[in-house]
Amino acid sequence: MVRISEDLIRRRAEHNNGEIFSLEEVSLHQQDIERIEHIDKWCRDLKILYLQNNLIPKIENVGRLKKLEYLNLALNNIEVIENLEGCESLQKLDLTVNFVGKLSSVESLKQNLHLRELYLVGNPCTEFHGYRQYVLACLPQIQWLDGKEIGRGERIQALQELDAVRRRVLEQEVDYIEKREEQKRSGLKETTEKQEDPQINQLLSENQNGSHQNPESSSKAHTDSEDKEKEFWEKPCPFTPESRLEAHRHLEDKRRSKEKEREKPKNKTLRTLITADGRVMNVNEPKFDFSLTEDENNCMLLDLHVYRHMDTSLLDVDVQPTYVRVTVKRKVFQLVLPAEVKPDSSTAQRSQTTGHLLLILPLAHGEIKLKKPTARPASVTSNQNTKKETRPVPGRELLEVDPGLAGRLANIVPKGKESSHKPLQLSQPHQRCGIEERPVSKDFVDHPEVPPLM
Repeated sequence: MVRISEDLIRRRAEHNNGEIFSLEEVSLHQQDIERIEHIDKWCRDLKILYLQNNLIPKIENVGRLKKLEYLNLALNNIEVIENLEGCESLQKLDLTVNFVGKLSSVESLKQNLHLRELYLVGNPCTEFHGYRQYVLACLPQIQWLDGKEIGRGERIQALQELDAVRRRVLEQEVDYIEKREEQKRSGLKETTEKQEDPQINQLLSENQNGSHQNPESSSKAHTDSEDKEKEFWEKPCPFTPESRLEAHRHLEDKRRSKEKEREKPKNKTLRTLITADGRVMNVNEPKFDFSLTEDENNCMLLDLHVYRHMDTSLLDVDVQPTYVRVTVKRKVFQLVLPAEVKPDSSTAQRSQTTGHLLLILPLAHGEIKLKKPTARPASVTSNQNTKKETRPVPGRELLEVDPGLAGRLANIVPKGKESSHKPLQLSQPHQRCGIEERPVSKDFVDHPEVPPLM
């Protein structure tokens, strides 16, 4: 049984920053609630209350909600309309698909003067002869009944025939109440028989223990369980609050048993990723298509065709020097690489259009292609028989000229203009531009510790 707690309401009040005392609207639908409680104390300012699709058998603890305008109690187990007199501002009441059989209980809504819409579709009382005329005559303030607008002539006629309609409705109501009592007795009897059935008790005990003696008994128990399940849903039964509650509890028990089965440790055979002797295996549990290529930058490219609409947070990539492992929803893709790579320099990219995962893996022993340095010609004097060593000056680079260029550089000046332009003389290749070598004096001593002059 689910109870209405402060934490439940606070979680449903996210739009109000979790504050429940000033709530004007709260939705508690599909929570398997079996009783209305605490709301009238914690949320006095409520205007809209959604309680549809629960297991509520009785309308209670809402009389203090003076500002309540809309109450939705569709798809519950309510049989009587009651305890709504205090909801002074109530304008719309939805009781679709409940079990209201006591139609005379609608007269309790006479004090809700602002009530404009009432929905009773799917209730047993709607099958009574004179149902609509009786409701229109008893509640003159409503303007819509079961989604259909009430006309003036229809209301006048209902008021004129009220006495006869009320008598007919009360007679049908008595018959329905007797039928309901019989349904309750038969439902209680069936419940007692099920509890005393030894086969059902055996199946329940086996499900609770979670184990069987041998595979044959396990298979037999599974077959019996399927037969019981099929019989439960195919067996005809009256549509009553008890049958609806029984179906809900059956589904709840089945859900809990599945959760227990899920929590049990499974003896699943683990796939071997690395053998005992350290050999890495190729594994493709998710059965992805992939391609492995090599580009011009000494990198291997692994294109893994991952599911297109899968979130990237579900991917776990592990790059090792000799293999790559990608885990997707507990399924492992592992590939042994043909060459050693650099894990620290590897990158992973995800395509936004195809969803493919691209791994860029730089090779650890790739060839580094460098440009070959050009060899400089040796310094040659004009005599070419004697070589002169030159000491390089720190911080200054010597410019050398290829002697083979002397002829070409000397003919740069066009013919006919030799008188005005003299050809470039390159008789001394080591001579620097603008610097004239001077003869060394006799008193000069070359001390090794003295730095050269700049």
